Amino acid sequence: MESLNRMAIELVDEALEYVEELNVGGYDLANDAAVIDFGLEFDGGVEAGLLLTEIQTAGLATPSYELGTIGDAPIPFVELTTDQPALALLCSQKASWELTTDDFEGLGSGPARALVAREEEFRRVGYTDAFDLTALAVETTDEPTEAAAEQVAELAEVEPSSVFLLAYPTASLVGSVTNAARAAELATFRLAELGYDLHDIVSATGRAPVAPVADDERTAIARTNDAIAYGGTAHLTVRTDDDIFDDVPSAAATDHSRPFAEIFDDLDWQFDEVPSDLFAPGKVTIDVLGGPTYVHGETDEDLLVESFDL
Repeated sequence: MESLNRMAIELVDEALEYVEELNVGGYDLANDAAVIDFGLEFDGGVEAGLLLTEIQTAGLATPSYELGTIGDAPIPFVELTTDQPALALLCSQKASWELTTDDFEGLGSGPARALVAREEEFRRVGYTDAFDLTALAVETTDEPTEAAAEQVAELAEVEPSSVFLLAYPTASLVGSVTNAARAAELATFRLAELGYDLHDIVSATGRAPVAPVADDERTAIARTNDAIAYGGTAHLTVRTDDDIFDDVPSAAATDHSRPFAEIFDDLDWQFDEVPSDLFAPGKVTIDVLGGPTYVHGETDEDLLVESFDL
């Protein structure tokens, strides 16, 4: 497989070429690392969110945007499809880099993770990237700093001038769009958590509503998680049958049917305390090649109407 970072950097170049059209902004830090602001000081937008989703998946997934309904309200949905689910979703798109320094805090996703390749997914997939440029999408309310870029550079073993940080808050249009694009990723990750062989996941498609942009980060985080767990659906094509498929959707979780704002409040917003089985789309179809097709879980429009304040 070609370098995930090389493919992603081609898309980063596209973002930099069309900053005005995308309503984003680009600038260099003192150490020559580059920042693209997808929603901190700039508005961003739907197209910016879709392009950032492509960067997060290293160009190996196709996102699309269309109107659907929640309750009686027209609400946009994002759908994402990939025929390289292990690489695109788990080795790139997965948000798991806790980028924390004395002056910055954010959650990173994207192909920079594949240059570090310390997470279990990389061992199971058998992939480690090597490239001299890298991109990390960072969900944050802070403007990226030199120290943050240097941490990425050190771990990815590149120069700070080779680092591109793509920053946006959850409470932004880009935040709502990119999080809605995670239904396939979370279904794939949940299947991986249950021990399924990642090489046997052939294709993944996910769809989820784009949460209305909230006026604070906590509300936005709760809404975007509700969007997946209660409005998200996924279709996975796999090679081998298994008896674990009914545990993939969030509907299998004990706390399913509770809005995330309530769950987070009960746990004092300690995200690592939230049961991992909640982070999945509400309803999942798993199609075994040459075998049965399973449908498990359910969505909950009433909860979304309340969560989205429709």
